[in-house]
Amino acid sequence: MTLLGSLRSGSLHAAVARALPALAPEGVTVLALGSIAELPHYDADLQAVGFPPAVLAMADAIRAADGVVVVTPEYNYSVPGSLKNALDWLSRVTPQPFAGKPVAIQTGSPGMIGGAHAQYHLRQTMVFLDAHVLNRPEIMIGGMHDKIDAETGTITDRTTADLIGQQLAALAAMA
Repeated sequence: MTLLGSLRSGSLHAAVARALPALAPEGVTVLALGSIAELPHYDADLQAVGFPPAVLAMADAIRAADGVVVVTPEYNYSVPGSLKNALDWLSRVTPQPFAGKPVAIQTGSPGMIGGAHAQYHLRQTMVFLDAHVLNRPEIMIGGMHDKIDAETGTITDRTTADLIGQQLAALAAMA
């Protein structure tokens, strides 16, 4: 499953997420989770009334998956608020959908460090969720605008595509 941390229609991260099925090893199917845009802002009062159906559907899909790939931009040295909101909702669902789940993280940015700050914060959150985060290979796509064609939504940098394929193979082995 792919959890996308971007809401923008022309997102380069969405292009990466859409490319994953073609980069996955033979026999591995990569499907997209529902959009995090469908989730309301977390509110304990809303939770007390009942979990929104979109939250429960996402939790069920994560539980059923062999692994999850989180693809996200970095906002202000951290993860986007909408992704954090989704993880906050999912952290309250029982049984915990991420518990024991293999997770790979892919970040990127126009800058050189490729979303390293977001990746670090996301790894901290995954500890709380009891996920098993794949350590290597790490995917931090620096200079994203030069590696992904925004018009076609394709990864144009062969090294980036190959490294993502290696990460997906490692996640499949971990699962």
